[in-house]
Amino acid sequence: MTKFRIEKDSMGELQVPESAAYGAQTQRAVDNFPISGITMPKSFIQALGLVKQACANANHILGGLDENQRRHISLICDDMISGSLMEQFPIDVFQTGSATSTNMNANEVIAHLASIASGDTIHPNDHVNMSQSSNDVIPTTIHVSAAIACQQQLLPAIDHLVRCIDNRAGSLASVVTTGRTHLMDAMPVSLGQVLSGWSAQLQSAVLQIKHTLPAIHQLAIGGTAVGTGINADEKFGALVAEQLSNSTGLSFKVAANRFAALSSQDAAVALSGQLKTLATALTKISNDLRWMNSGPLAGIGEIALPALQPGSSIMPGKVNPVIPEATAMVCAQVIGNDATITIAGQSGNFQLNVMLPLVAFNLLQSIELLSNSSRLLADKAISGFIVNEDNINAALAKNPILVTALNTVIGYELGAKIAKTAYKEGRAVIDVAEEMSELSRKELEKLLDPKKLIVGGV
Repeated sequence: MTKFRIEKDSMGELQVPESAAYGAQTQRAVDNFPISGITMPKSFIQALGLVKQACANANHILGGLDENQRRHISLICDDMISGSLMEQFPIDVFQTGSATSTNMNANEVIAHLASIASGDTIHPNDHVNMSQSSNDVIPTTIHVSAAIACQQQLLPAIDHLVRCIDNRAGSLASVVTTGRTHLMDAMPVSLGQVLSGWSAQLQSAVLQIKHTLPAIHQLAIGGTAVGTGINADEKFGALVAEQLSNSTGLSFKVAANRFAALSSQDAAVALSGQLKTLATALTKISNDLRWMNSGPLAGIGEIALPALQPGSSIMPGKVNPVIPEATAMVCAQVIGNDATITIAGQSGNFQLNVMLPLVAFNLLQSIELLSNSSRLLADKAISGFIVNEDNINAALAKNPILVTALNTVIGYELGAKIAKTAYKEGRAVIDVAEEMSELSRKELEKLLDPKKLIVGGV
């Protein structure tokens, strides 16, 4: 049986599990929000530890905390940052819109454990939450956690994927295949050119993500309850930003206008929008891989993706493009998350946005999913696919659209007749063109050489 102890807050007493480091306010939130069973992301709690630690250091510098209090608060924050206290953060994502419950959860855990370690009485509100409000701490933590996740996870993952694609593009520059528009045969391209398009999409998406990060690096801290900075030294916010910059290696600073920083989530909405753009690029790449891999006999069959696992519980030997499929599902989730973040971003009522936990959860999930799936796409799909040149060359030789290269010599009308005849009779264009035009075989071989038709190579 679970043993309990009695804790109290401004609303009275209630039972808290004896093993819990949190107190009454956290327990009330656990009781009030049994909604999804989904708790705040680990990366958010770790960033909250960084914020609380920076606040304690700033308060000590300003004379609000003595060294014993600061040191022991900081030590418990170190445990939060390492992720070793995650079991002490049981509150559902779907909670109070300011995430006051999560802020007080952190305050209570830090105060309880720091009091035990120090032999001093450290209060969750008076000491751990000194110079702060949930209303500036949580927006600050959203920005800090997102900035760290982008810097440490997302940008390196996309860079890895781009380098993988660029390496394959270089090695496949001489492989000419049938181009396709509307899923129908078109003029030839090289596989290197195809992959260069993927790389350019990703590099553009990364550039746009980087453009949003300076706004993410601006923090609400110091605005306290409504943006005025009530109960905080005017130097507090800048000191916290400096402490966070030192601990993370990122360039944080106080938001230019903390009324906007508390009441809106525009920077998070903008970042999410660029994550959606990245998701659309990854969807395109994933679908191209699936189509190119389709078959192996009745599909396009231009490439063979690495065989990773059996593809069917009933059809022996079937192998499916599981990594591109998983990536496409990730992208669908990210696009859905963006819609949620957009709606949440609209929920700034007067001086406070009241869907902050939802923004935090969806934004960090999108970053994590895109980071992980990008590495898998690089390492388990793109780096190892095999090119089926026999299939590519056979289809290319019979591609009636090659006749486009003769337009300036024989005209569109005759070209159309040659193409239709070649398609109807299943013959190579060069053979039909030799019969129906006045061009010699030598001239046709020169004009219809696929490698000379891929204008503007990689």
